[in-house]
Amino acid sequence: MNKNELVSAVAEKAGLSKTDASSAVDGIFDVIQAELKNGGDVRLVGFGNFSVSRREASKGRNPSTGAEVDIPARNVPKFSAGKGLKDAVN
Repeated sequence: MNKNELVSAVAEKAGLSKTDASSAVDGIFDVIQAELKNGGDVRLVGFGNFSVSRREASKGRNPSTGAEVDIPARNVPKFSAGKGLKDAVN
């Protein structure tokens, strides 16, 4: 499912126009992104948690040349599925 399909499904499920559903979906993504950018996390009970994890600097290798490459430290987004989502999938 891509974003357009998600918007259509939300519009149908919630009885909204596609424009309103698109605004709602975009709003949710924007709020989650802003909260993670500020170092917070988003906890949706029964669905899952969005958080930020710190990945430390490390050494890697260029597969074509075999030369060592420095990989800088960075923050990465992380999602852990909640019990409700895990149960729904299984």
